[in-house]
Amino acid sequence: MKPSLQLKFSQQLTMTPQLQQAIKLLQLSTLDLQQEIQEALESNPLLESVENDQNSSESSSDGETLDSRTDKEQISNNSDSNESTQMDSHDALENKELPDDLPLDSSWEEYLGSTSAPTRMTGASVDDDYVFQGETSESIQDHLMWQVELTHFSDNDRSIAIAIIDSIDESGYLTASSEEILESLDNPEIELDEIECVLKRVQRFDPIGAGSRSVKECLLVQLQQFDTETPWLSQARNIIEEHSDLLSSKDYRTLMRKTRLKEDQLREVMRLLQSLNPRPGSAIASGEPEYIVPDVNVYKKKGLWTVELNNEALPALSVNETYAKLSKTASNPTDSQYIKSHLQEAKWFIKSLESRNETLLKVSHCIVSKQKEFFEQGPEKMQPMVLNDVAEMVDMHESTISRVTTQKYMHTPRGIFELKYFFSSHVSTDSGENCSSTAIRAFIKKLVAEEPPSKPLSDSKIAQLLSEQGIKVARRTIAKYRESLHIPPSNQRKSLV
Repeated sequence: MKPSLQLKFSQQLTMTPQLQQAIKLLQLSTLDLQQEIQEALESNPLLESVENDQNSSESSSDGETLDSRTDKEQISNNSDSNESTQMDSHDALENKELPDDLPLDSSWEEYLGSTSAPTRMTGASVDDDYVFQGETSESIQDHLMWQVELTHFSDNDRSIAIAIIDSIDESGYLTASSEEILESLDNPEIELDEIECVLKRVQRFDPIGAGSRSVKECLLVQLQQFDTETPWLSQARNIIEEHSDLLSSKDYRTLMRKTRLKEDQLREVMRLLQSLNPRPGSAIASGEPEYIVPDVNVYKKKGLWTVELNNEALPALSVNETYAKLSKTASNPTDSQYIKSHLQEAKWFIKSLESRNETLLKVSHCIVSKQKEFFEQGPEKMQPMVLNDVAEMVDMHESTISRVTTQKYMHTPRGIFELKYFFSSHVSTDSGENCSSTAIRAFIKKLVAEEPPSKPLSDSKIAQLLSEQGIKVARRTIAKYRESLHIPPSNQRKSLV
């Protein structure tokens, strides 16, 4: 075999850096994209953000009316009068001779009068100097430690209180036993009875019941803070101590039989119990707020639904023309090549952003046109739609639609929704049409909200009610959708109040 050269023609898909950058920007959320743009502005000197000052310049040059000119003349007259008044008071102050010794019981303001007092500009207020420095979030441990500092504890009791507070979780419950706390202190002078005494004092801190070892103990501690003459207090304490299992299972019939209470009486006891907080830590502990920046805005204008990009979320970018011209006039070839490479990167970045916005706007238009009934009448009218439906409408691949709709949000008159929210599977109905699973969830939520508290609807009953409306769904499907909505089963939804 002799070596030889052969020519072959073939096609292959190559992921160029431009295409990789466009795909990366396409799947970023608005907050991540803001950070990506900021990094690009810092690394590329030929990329700059465009500040929109046209409105302010136009309003300052062309927006001057007769009233504004009159106001300006009045302000200038007032300023002239203020200057003349200040000059007169200054002259009077200079002409006034000061004695060598002032009376001891007088001050500068009393002797010189109000002429030397500093004047505040008109319209200024104390609130103008206030600067918001953020919100401070406090944990339940911090809140309890603040109360320990205000309580007279001995050294041993203080160390016990700190050990107890360190063992309290976010819900307000003690996660360690008294023996474990005693062992962790490793102090032979401390006994188990002292830990129990300090624990009772901590449980009376705010929020009341924090440091309890069970829900039963937490509720009993809170009931001890009520006045002894509170109606139904003894019955409520008896139910928690003796029949907590029946209370948790909401077996009111057996509860009335064992406590010998009538339905009206038990209803009053339940009102008292519902005023208690089984999770005392929830009153203090608060998570960090999560901010959502919508990518598109949807509103109705002249009877038509309009979709617009949220231009306020992202800055407008452009190429710095001053630096771009230096590529032609640069004497050093290295500098010229540096400017040309960064110029090309800036153009690619701006083009990728424009492609992202264009794709996002196309997909949003398709969603709005498909889900008009949702915007008009609510979630019950959500139409079944999958990613492939939108991909065929905009002539793109399904993976591209998946990237566009991930972590992208739409601001509508009905609230802010992720674009993924509008995509759902379909369920066949008796009429031969398809119903969205999101609409079925909305129907379930509506039926549960309207059910009588004393006789909640079972999954079979909900399936029957949906079947009467032409939506045939199995009972296990109702149970699956109900669990996804975090709705408890019927036996746990039963209530006398």
